[in-house]
Amino acid sequence: MADTVKTLQDRPRSLGSGGGTLSTRAAGGLLSPAAVLIVVFLVFPAAWTLYLGLTNYRLTGAAAANPQFVGIANYTRALSDSDFWNSLWVTLVFVFGSAIVGQAVLGFSLAWLFRDWKSRWRQMVELLVILAWIIPGSVVAFLWVAFLDGDSGTLNSLLGIDTEWLLRRPLLSIVVFNTWRGTAFSMLLFGAALASLPPSHLQTARLAGATGWQQLRDIVLPSIKGYILTNLLLISLWTFNDFTPFLITGGGPAGRTELLPIYIYKEALTFFELGYGSAISALMLIINLVIALGYLRSMRVRT
Repeated sequence: MADTVKTLQDRPRSLGSGGGTLSTRAAGGLLSPAAVLIVVFLVFPAAWTLYLGLTNYRLTGAAAANPQFVGIANYTRALSDSDFWNSLWVTLVFVFGSAIVGQAVLGFSLAWLFRDWKSRWRQMVELLVILAWIIPGSVVAFLWVAFLDGDSGTLNSLLGIDTEWLLRRPLLSIVVFNTWRGTAFSMLLFGAALASLPPSHLQTARLAGATGWQQLRDIVLPSIKGYILTNLLLISLWTFNDFTPFLITGGGPAGRTELLPIYIYKEALTFFELGYGSAISALMLIINLVIALGYLRSMRVRT
């Protein structure tokens, strides 16, 4: 009898140990397909790009059949290329104007304006804003080209003027375009952030005589700073890597809207210098990491 009790007492322990081993193996088996996909579609392409950036690989010619290792020559060439610095400057202006100033500010303003609206009207406005976000990029680009056309564009017809917007104000045109298209994400994120605020905080501030601006500055913004930084991080990276403006301006005129993704595309696939284009892609990756680390550091400091 004693032996039977001892056996029953030991059985859960052995099953638990065996179960733990089986659980670990099962978890590894479930994660392995995802790990394989990450390696195949993310790690390997990134490593291959870094390797190509160290060679003179081209899509045509002798360098395509037998690429030579050139070390950091592509990187030094990019850093001494005025076209690269022009493209980087245009990209930073585009990100600051359309993401940080445009989408974030407009998205928060809309969320703040519609926070007290009745559900049906609020849902209708959100639907209209989201439509601009979900329409395919090629369709949106065609609509904006028609909207900004100098001869028969809708904007000129509404204003009663005759201006070639894509020639005279190309960077402003794509900044407004990207702001219009990307505001939906910021509005929805900030709407969720404002909905999470306890109503008693604002009611107490109103009773204390705080103005709308004081409520916004002292209560709302400090309470949703995590949402704000997360939103800025995401839209900054998305905008920095955006290729859609190419469908509107093609990077012109005279490189005035040549964002870094467009510059890489031209160098790698128009001029066939895939090694040089890969080096610029690596520099672009480093810039993205710097931006991301800056935002993440701000999150840690302010939380």
